[in-house]
Amino acid sequence: MLAENLVQIAGILDEVEAEMLQRCGVKYLGFPLRLAIHREDISEEGAAQIMRGLQLPVFGVLITYLDDAREIAALCASSGARIVQLHADIGLEKLARLKKFAPELLIIKSLVVGLHPEDALETMVEECSPLVDAFITDTYDAITGASGATGRTHDWRISRRLVEMSQRPVILAGGLNPENVRQAILEVKPFGVDSHTGVEDASGRKCREKVEKFLSEAESGFRLL
Repeated sequence: MLAENLVQIAGILDEVEAEMLQRCGVKYLGFPLRLAIHREDISEEGAAQIMRGLQLPVFGVLITYLDDAREIAALCASSGARIVQLHADIGLEKLARLKKFAPELLIIKSLVVGLHPEDALETMVEECSPLVDAFITDTYDAITGASGATGRTHDWRISRRLVEMSQRPVILAGGLNPENVRQAILEVKPFGVDSHTGVEDASGRKCREKVEKFLSEAESGFRLL
């Protein structure tokens, strides 16, 4: 279900936005729910209605700070999510329990640059690889405590190192926008890329022009790898 050179757009506000993204060609729609820091962009009921209506090859991705395996599995089941992106500091035992409760679920584990030192991130990759399907690097905001949707980039050399050492696909996130995504891909060589605030307009809605340019620039970067 995770296609190489994937592009995920996260922070879906409503069905209108989801439909616009699909018309642009976005195949992975991210829905942040049960968050520790940010306000949720959409209700759980609204997200579930959209995710359950998606047709392959489009997937809804549940993005959450939950760290309880049973809660995560239950939320994925109720929302219809087939892929979950975990931004909490969830340990190996809980990851193993999640695999047991929902073996059909694809698990993406976050690697938050700035929250953990580089050697700790490398250890996380080694230890978590048997229990997850992919990783996503993102940027920590020390001011807000957010581990994603910060609009900030991080040291791409760290993400490049994690890509090189990981046995699992690594997706790059953190401050990506139409102006920098191509260069980010060339420097990091990720499996895919993710954008949230980088394709929004001043009102906080996804901007079609920015989304289309982001997709075009990402495609250009991946083509050169």
